[in-house]
Amino acid sequence: MKLSLGFSPCPNDTFIFDALVNQKIETEGFEFDVVLEDVQTLNAWAAESKLDITKLSFPAFFNNASKYSILNSGSALGKGVGPLLIAKKMADIDDMDGCRIAIPGENTTANFLLSFAFPNVKNKTPMLFSKIEDAVLNEEVD
Repeated sequence: MKLSLGFSPCPNDTFIFDALVNQKIETEGFEFDVVLEDVQTLNAWAAESKLDITKLSFPAFFNNASKYSILNSGSALGKGVGPLLIAKKMADIDDMDGCRIAIPGENTTANFLLSFAFPNVKNKTPMLFSKIEDAVLNEEVD
């Protein structure tokens, strides 16, 4: 049986899915059509049930729990791991509300955690992970 499998090209995901997609483990007859996309696209596709198996951000999973089940492996959220907030110059934590901050998408775990930690931050810019360095160099985000 062939199943569609979506995940992002970020290092965590490629590591998590390496053995599966490169046939390093027994899949008992299952084959996979691999789709690499950014996490926000995968989150949006989940609402359409576009893929059989997909990486989802936690908020997107909760919005689509009737369509998908969490597997026993593959999560990158835990103590000491997960999204980081970085800056090109030192910022005072009390000034976060006025900063422009790049996020990987509206429905992502990173944005959820940012909103939880800094509920008053409003100047968020959704941006592909691969474009953040260019945005920082061009001063599009703080």
